[in-house]
Amino acid sequence: MKIRQNIRHWAAKKALTTPVVGDVANDKLVDLHTSIFLNKADEDRREERRAHLDSFFDATMDTYVAALEAGFPEAEAREITHVQANFDFFNHGWTEMMEIPGDELEPHYRRYESFFADHGITIDDPLGEFRPAEGVVDAPETPEKLETAEYENALAGFADDVYVETDDGETVVGGDREEPDEVDPSAAPGLDEDEASA
Repeated sequence: MKIRQNIRHWAAKKALTTPVVGDVANDKLVDLHTSIFLNKADEDRREERRAHLDSFFDATMDTYVAALEAGFPEAEAREITHVQANFDFFNHGWTEMMEIPGDELEPHYRRYESFFADHGITIDDPLGEFRPAEGVVDAPETPEKLETAEYENALAGFADDVYVETDDGETVVGGDREEPDEVDPSAAPGLDEDEASA
């Protein structure tokens, strides 16, 4: 998958793994991700999906921290959560919200298969053990979109590794980039009130 990585992503990592600040960062990042992905959906479908996405993304924040604790670099830990989201979007037929085409779900799963298996995550069960006890809010599916899926917001051809686009527009293969020194968690998306990319 191709993802961006800049100081704001490092700040989000710092914020989510810092006591007290982590709770605020979690909520802000959930709001941000919900907004970004809803903007890819048809306008008349957005509100019916909002609560589902809020509860789903809240659970993926726990996945992100668990992946960091398991030793994954920031970009890979974040990609893991985006892969989970794409599983969920596919299962709902929300193809216009997907970042990768449907035929790349399996290769993305295989790259993180050990982590996913350890936590009960599958394409059919994107949250696995990270599913909250109260479940995730339901939302209407659009399975008919799978029959003629265009994946209009997906980037194909990046299933073999994580491709990281840096601030200067360079794309590097692999997620193991060195973390900057003295990252300020208040620079995390949502905490500084500036619009940012997930």
